[in-house]
Amino acid sequence: MKNNLYLYTATAALGGLLFGFDTAVINGAMPFFTKYFDLSGTGQGWAVSSALVGCVFGALLVGRPGDRFGRRFMLEVLAVLFLVSALGSGLAFRFNTFIVFRFLGGLAVGGSSVLAPMYISEISPPRLRGRLTLTFQLAIVVGVLVAFFSDWLLLNTGKNNWRWMFIAEALPAILFFSMLLFVKRSPRWLVKQGNIEEARETIVTVDPESDVEGVLQDIRNSLDEEVISKNIYLFKKPYLKLMLIGISIGFFNQFTGINTIMYYTTDIFRSAGFSTDSALGQVVAIGFVNLLFTLVAMRLIDRIGRKKMLLIGSLGMSFFLSLFAWAFMGQHFEGILLVVLLIGFIAFFASSQGAVIWVLLAEMFPNNIRARGTSIGSFSHWFFNVLISFLFPVIARHYQDGRGIGYVFVVYATVTFISYFYFKKYLTETKGRSLEELEKVMVKK
Repeated sequence: MKNNLYLYTATAALGGLLFGFDTAVINGAMPFFTKYFDLSGTGQGWAVSSALVGCVFGALLVGRPGDRFGRRFMLEVLAVLFLVSALGSGLAFRFNTFIVFRFLGGLAVGGSSVLAPMYISEISPPRLRGRLTLTFQLAIVVGVLVAFFSDWLLLNTGKNNWRWMFIAEALPAILFFSMLLFVKRSPRWLVKQGNIEEARETIVTVDPESDVEGVLQDIRNSLDEEVISKNIYLFKKPYLKLMLIGISIGFFNQFTGINTIMYYTTDIFRSAGFSTDSALGQVVAIGFVNLLFTLVAMRLIDRIGRKKMLLIGSLGMSFFLSLFAWAFMGQHFEGILLVVLLIGFIAFFASSQGAVIWVLLAEMFPNNIRARGTSIGSFSHWFFNVLISFLFPVIARHYQDGRGIGYVFVVYATVTFISYFYFKKYLTETKGRSLEELEKVMVKK
């Protein structure tokens, strides 16, 4: 029976793999489609951020359909969007067409960032929830690494190499849709819809050792008060504080600069004198480090807790970001210094914010607003991602000697250091508690 829990978790986590692939594939493809479409710095920023605009809308709008039609059904819709985007982006001959299909892929990424970790958290026993929900982040990291490696393998396939880089995403999209046909629906969503027997069957299937009737009663109790009400205001008490924390988590996550690295590392290394082949090779190495330390985080998250991981990570990341900024502002490009500094940053990110953000957003909101609350938190993540990703190439190209990159990373280092004090003051530890128990702690009326 436990195998069913792992199968359902792995299936939902494929949404994370596609998330990682879709957002990272542009890194290696960028020099080639930039040349093909003859893009300026602004056009290059729009090529990246168009998908992220889709992520914003996908994250913001998927909450209500997720509540109405269920997590599983909407994930199937998102799988189809991933497939359409992969094929359309790779086959586009006009820049505007390319933008449209990248936007559709962004819708799928934004939607999956809300619903996939939510589904995993809702089927997971409390003792395993952190680790299992973290498989979503692990899948993102694997998707990033697969995209980097795929880009590297396809680098010498001719002038249309960038097309094959995008089309390669079609294979995991088809696998994602196929596997979703074999998973059960979320028991918490089923109780909310009044399908108690199906919810009971799902709980027994994924966790036969649980007190099934007790779990069902806890879910009913958490929904009874407000599930009948259609007028739940997220930005008023008792939910206001939770919503502000969710938005702040997205803000601080993006101002680590992680997605500047995910999207622009090849260009950053090229600006420091690396060849395209060598730069992409360094990116693959960084992807492996990201994977390794995400695995470390999976071992730690249900032991030391989410909050402590965030605090340690904030200090470590701000240190390496500061050194990276210093290297660019002082033109210190000797040897593999930049690679070492980025590896240090990635190690701390992957074992802290990278691991924790989707777990926190999936478990911190009460049952009756979880889809919409998680949606707002994910919206914040993607909104600031769009802002940073659009502005980075514009600022970097304004200073041709690399100082622009240095200035940007000074901002990242400063904001990440500030996040330490914010997390220390406002975050509540969530490890080892059921979602219904967390609701009583997080929402104080």
